[in-house]
Amino acid sequence: MTPSTSSSVPAAPQAEHSLTRSQRLDRLPFTRKHGKLLGASGIGWALDAMDVGLISFVIAALSVHWGISKGDGSLIASAGFAGMAIGASVGGLLADRIGRRSVFALTLLVYGLATGGSALAMGVGTLIVLRFVVGLGLGAELPVASTLMSEFAPARIRGRVIVWLEAFWALGWILAAVIGTFVAASGPTGWRWALAVGLVPAAYSLVVRWGMPESVRFLEQKGRHDEAETIVRSFEEAAEQSARGQTADGPSGTVGAEPAPGAASEASEATVRAAAPDAVGEIPQADTVESTGGIWSRALRRRTAGLWAVWFCINLAYYGAFIWIPTLLVERGFTLTQSFTFTLIITLAQIPGYAMAAWLIEVLGRRWTLTVFLTGSALSAIGYGLADSEATIIAAGCALSFFNLGAWGALYAIGPELYPTAVRGTGTGAAAAFGRIASMLAPFLVPVLVVAGGQTLAFVCFAIAFALAAAAAFTLPEQRGRALAQ
Repeated sequence: MTPSTSSSVPAAPQAEHSLTRSQRLDRLPFTRKHGKLLGASGIGWALDAMDVGLISFVIAALSVHWGISKGDGSLIASAGFAGMAIGASVGGLLADRIGRRSVFALTLLVYGLATGGSALAMGVGTLIVLRFVVGLGLGAELPVASTLMSEFAPARIRGRVIVWLEAFWALGWILAAVIGTFVAASGPTGWRWALAVGLVPAAYSLVVRWGMPESVRFLEQKGRHDEAETIVRSFEEAAEQSARGQTADGPSGTVGAEPAPGAASEASEATVRAAAPDAVGEIPQADTVESTGGIWSRALRRRTAGLWAVWFCINLAYYGAFIWIPTLLVERGFTLTQSFTFTLIITLAQIPGYAMAAWLIEVLGRRWTLTVFLTGSALSAIGYGLADSEATIIAAGCALSFFNLGAWGALYAIGPELYPTAVRGTGTGAAAAFGRIASMLAPFLVPVLVVAGGQTLAFVCFAIAFALAAAAAFTLPEQRGRALAQ
């Protein structure tokens, strides 16, 4: 689609007339404006992770202070995942209809208020209901945020940018572990104060709604071309500003001013190229897959099936392990404080896992990176199941955390790349929703497996799930360096 013009939007530079707005975004360097968008999305992502992580500490605390059974703990955890399954599906559909930014803000508001309300729960039943509402917001937020960021990130580093976004999950889990260790474990009411922190996302939703741009691709789909053009221009101006800061003899002028009809073309092209001369200006080849018939059309069904399989298996293993780790450590004879401290140490290993995945995803590609990290997760799960000392528990747990969260980063990067704009939100949301079915089953599955064969059997089953996810990941098409399909 050629950028349209109107009286309210200055004419695009002549050199850019042949480029679509998406191509103009794809060729840009990573600018400060991209960084602000990544930071804003990432904070929402971290708050989401904090909420998911906190519930594992809350369940462990309630098992001590309220004496809840494993069945009650499973219901509390699974209620949130049930909400996430519905939220992911509905959120993806809404994102394709009312916009990525609006849904992102709404999800933060919903789960922020519900988490804060959970702090006042007087019984298990009330907590289960509120966790379901929390899940509605959490489930919709993640696929929508990754879709929005994918549609702005430059094509040549899009995968790396999405892994950076997913890395905020580690920050959220670390924050949850800190709050769990020093707040939730502080006494009989500590878990209430821990959940009260969940009100923060509700306030942050205002920042998202009014401080983030809407997807250019979405705006074009809805015929809102003037808004789309304004946003693209703002990112191009950010690239020019960056180039002026790096090039002493670069073009001068006020950033944000309307380009002069004659000189704008050469100035814009020169300054944008100066920001990243090795890649900027190149137009990547776009994926040509068609969206006719939806995500289960002949062109997309293989991608959808493979993606759903990965999502299901990784959810089953990840949430089966990490939701129960604090409680299982208590059952091994460790105190609540020791259990939470071990979990905090294990959580810290997520950060280098994300860093490695962010590097490899633009070197090996999406498919190989996802497969390698899922395979590493399978081996680490076996190691954790066989661990019988503090040192081996922490070492195997750190390895599991490293590989598993690196795999999550690669998965969130590849998902939005598999679908055209018209069904991108729907496709990523539906895959996440299917995966949440596994996350609902996982909390109930763990107690059954532990009774049948101990923690070793439970983690062997998780290893098998990771291995199946690795096999499914290898069926997905490689999208490294390609522009998103329109």
